[in-house]
Amino acid sequence: MTRARVLVAGLGDTGVLSAVRLARHYDVVGVSVKPALVSGQELGHRLTDPDRWARDYRFGFDRLRGLDDVSVVHGELTGADLDERWVAVRRHDGTTERHRFDVLVISTGVANGFWRRPVLESAADVETGLREHHERLAAASSIAVVGGGAAAVSTAANAARVWPGTRVDLYFPRDAPLPQHHRRIWGHLRPRLEELGVRLHAGHRAELPPDADRITTGPVRFTTGQPEAEADAVVWAVGRVRPNSGWLPASVIDDDGFVRTGRDLRVVGADGVFAIGDVAATDPLRSSARNFTYRILVRNVRAHLEGRPLKEWTPPRRRWGSVTGLQPDGLTVYAPNGRPFRIPRLPAVHVVQAWIVNRGYYRGIRPPHP
Repeated sequence: MTRARVLVAGLGDTGVLSAVRLARHYDVVGVSVKPALVSGQELGHRLTDPDRWARDYRFGFDRLRGLDDVSVVHGELTGADLDERWVAVRRHDGTTERHRFDVLVISTGVANGFWRRPVLESAADVETGLREHHERLAAASSIAVVGGGAAAVSTAANAARVWPGTRVDLYFPRDAPLPQHHRRIWGHLRPRLEELGVRLHAGHRAELPPDADRITTGPVRFTTGQPEAEADAVVWAVGRVRPNSGWLPASVIDDDGFVRTGRDLRVVGADGVFAIGDVAATDPLRSSARNFTYRILVRNVRAHLEGRPLKEWTPPRRRWGSVTGLQPDGLTVYAPNGRPFRIPRLPAVHVVQAWIVNRGYYRGIRPPHP
C-alpha cells in the first residue's frame, strides 16, 4: 500500500520535531534553506559561547537519527500551488524543481535580525556567521542591547557574565522588559542582571536604523527624547519579525504576512495544508512554536488522512520557560505563573539536554564528524 507523502516546509526547531514523528507513519520530505538544524533559540549563548551553543543547538541533518527516513532537500522555497499540490524549490546550483505532496506542513518561521535569516546557506556560511558575530562582541569594550524580549535580556545577561570588563547596557521601551511573560519573571531576573553589572534603561524606544538586521556601531538614537547612546557594538533584538511566507499564495496569508491558521492548525481555505510555529497566525503570541504543539500537529495530520475529527488546542496566555539559558549554577526555568525552579548544572547538561532533548525530542543525535 502506498504511503501518503507529507512535505514539511522548513526544518527549524518545530519543523524537525514534526518531521521526526511524521516519518514514523508517512513518506516525509523536508525542505530547508540551511544544511543543518540551526536553532533560533538562546541568542545570548550563541553570541557569547558559540562552541557550546553549537553543541546543543546546531546539528547536521545526517546526525539526527529521527530524520533517517526523511528525504531532506537543501533549497529555497520559491512558490506553491496548493490546489495542484506542489511546491517549487530552488537548489544551491540555481536549478528549480517541484515536489509534490498529499499533505503540506508549513513551518518556515520568521526572519528576525542577524540570527534568523531565510537565505540559502552552506555549512561554511553558517559557521562564518557564528564566528563573526561572536568576535564582534568579544572585541567590544561597550555593548548596547536594544529590545525588551527574552532574546535581548538573555544577550545582556550572558554578555555581562562572559565579559565582566565590558560595559553592557540594556535599552527597552516599557517600564519593564518581557511583556509577554508573567511579571514575576522580571522581578526575579532584575536583581541578577544588576548583580552582573548590566545597566538598565527603561522607557527608551530606539529609532531603528536601516541596518538593524546586523550588529552595528553606535550611536543609538531614541524617539522618546533621551540623549543618544554610544556603544562599540549594538545588538538589535527588537523582535521585528517578518514571516517567511513570500512563497505562498496570497489567499492563505493575512495582512501581516502570517499564515491564516485555525486552532486545529489547518490553514484556512486550503485542504490538507497545516501550519505551525512562528509563521502561523494561531494566536497573538504565535505559541504553536513552543508548548509541544507539534504533537497536536502530528495527531491532526494523521486524523486528516484517516478521516477522523481533528483536535483543537488552547494557546497559553503568556510565554514561559528559560530566559537566560544554562548558567554556571544551572538552568532556571519559569512556569507559566512566573515561579522559577532551578535545575543544577550537571543534571541540566546530562539529563535534560542529553536525554530529554537529544534522545527524547530528536530521537537521538550522532556524534559530530571528525
